[in-house]
Amino acid sequence: MASARDVANRLPITAALVLGSLLVAMDVTIANVSLPHMQGSFSASQEQTAWVLTSYIVATAVMIPMSGWLAARLGFKRVFLVSVGGFIAASILCGASTSLLEIVAFRFLQGLCGAPILPLGQAVMLDLYDRRQIGQVMAVSGMTMLVAPIAGPVVGGWLTDNLSWRWVFFVNLPVGLVSFAGVWLYLDRGPHIPTRPFDFLGFGALAVFMVALQLMLDRGSTLDWFSSAEIRIEAVCAAIALWIFAVQTLAGRHPFLDRALAIDRNFVAGNIFTAIQGLLLFSTLALQPPLMQGLMGYSVLGAGLVMAPRGVGSFVAMMAAGRLVNRVDTRLIIFIGLALIATAMLQMTHFDLSMDAGPFIVAGIVQGLGLGLLMVPINVLAFATLSPGLRADGAAVLSLMRNLGQSIGISLSEAVFINRLAVAHSDLAAQVQPSSPVLRAGLPAAMSPGTAAGLARLEGEVTRQAAMIGYVDVFRLGLIAAVAIMPLVFVLRPPKQVTTLVEVAPD
Repeated sequence: MASARDVANRLPITAALVLGSLLVAMDVTIANVSLPHMQGSFSASQEQTAWVLTSYIVATAVMIPMSGWLAARLGFKRVFLVSVGGFIAASILCGASTSLLEIVAFRFLQGLCGAPILPLGQAVMLDLYDRRQIGQVMAVSGMTMLVAPIAGPVVGGWLTDNLSWRWVFFVNLPVGLVSFAGVWLYLDRGPHIPTRPFDFLGFGALAVFMVALQLMLDRGSTLDWFSSAEIRIEAVCAAIALWIFAVQTLAGRHPFLDRALAIDRNFVAGNIFTAIQGLLLFSTLALQPPLMQGLMGYSVLGAGLVMAPRGVGSFVAMMAAGRLVNRVDTRLIIFIGLALIATAMLQMTHFDLSMDAGPFIVAGIVQGLGLGLLMVPINVLAFATLSPGLRADGAAVLSLMRNLGQSIGISLSEAVFINRLAVAHSDLAAQVQPSSPVLRAGLPAAMSPGTAAGLARLEGEVTRQAAMIGYVDVFRLGLIAAVAIMPLVFVLRPPKQVTTLVEVAPD
């Protein structure tokens, strides 16, 4: 419930909440480009340094479901301030780390502290604004979730190249302090004691499920999936934990997540769309940097700049969606967004190794427009029929599903890419025979199979072409997914009437 003071100060509160969300959203990707430098600093292997990312993702997955319960028990303001303060402290400790074990531990702490920031910020803004304004507010909030992962590698690459990898974490200090100060000075939300007790079994099962699933998705491509005993154990643990959580939620006296969330059709459909949105965004975000850097010779910063227009497209579309959401059927906006994403994926299926940056930029802008049109109406519709008392839990679940979609998108795209690269390499190599038209037409002297150096160059080119085929096949899969889910739009139910979301508490 928003107090009169909160409503009067909602602009500075919104700015502080968005800055806090920006910190967490950007830290998912900002450290990626610095991993090779950390590897050298700590004398670690590539697999070992990958835990810098994994520990953050796992900690976030564990803590997000707790956000709603903590806010109800301790108060939004207290939990948000502790989260931002802890995130700043953990960032400083990450930047000052002297060993791989230290930075992995501090990244885990950073994930634990940062997890509540996004869902709590969204829940607070849902209370501060009435429904006529909520579309524009969700556009501003959603912008950080789409633009930050794209801006992260650019900022991280620049800081690493010009300063050091440690500044990837130190840069959180000034932004975090502004967010902390804004919430501390302006937000006035006290604790609301929940009526139901804490469900240790439900939370424990959900935490085990998320940790096991995240580890399986993160390490599956490295360990060759189910040929690895570790992956099989994680899959079994995830399945058992999910079954326990489902039974406890359906039959428990006081389930960790309110059963009312599962019977709200709009909320369930909104979560499905949110997961799919994360999947479609990160399946391409994860693959385009290695495509540009590994196959086409782009620098880290250059690849980031070419991908940046996607964020511009998202910004424009979100601002438009924020204004249209109360005037046009939101399902139509979502449908157009999916159509634009499908169009971008279709453009990506025509990528080739001889093209310049133009197709990357055009497809990125179109995809950004589509993603921007999805974010705002999905958030508005997901909460349209949800009771105000369930908003904190609902925001936490929505964030959880977004993270889950991102993890699945990254893992699925990498698995498909590796498989299609191997198949394409085998097919292309089979064509490189003395009788093949390519060899009869004449290869460049540098690729002559008669010399060891030429054979190595020829093998490198075959691998390069096969990799491009693998990337295109992943984009084609994304096109199929975007088209396949379009009918789901009609499951959503538009709000029947415009009502206020603000309840002003007495002074």
